[in-house]
Amino acid sequence: MTHRTTPTARICPNCDGFATAAITTGSRDQHGHLQTITANCRACDGTGTVPGRRVREAARV
Repeated sequence: MTHRTTPTARICPNCDGFATAAITTGSRDQHGHLQTITANCRACDGTGTVPGRRVREAARV
């Protein structure tokens, strides 16, 4: 008997699935640790995936 498989998540083409990056500011705090900020992909809002085609087409109408 065959099993139904769930479709794989669509990876965001702008970030290739790496939706959040830690970027160092180059400065250090008083304890000597590097200060970092996080940057999220603007296209997928930091999720790494994009909605299916049907959802996007329905949003355009």
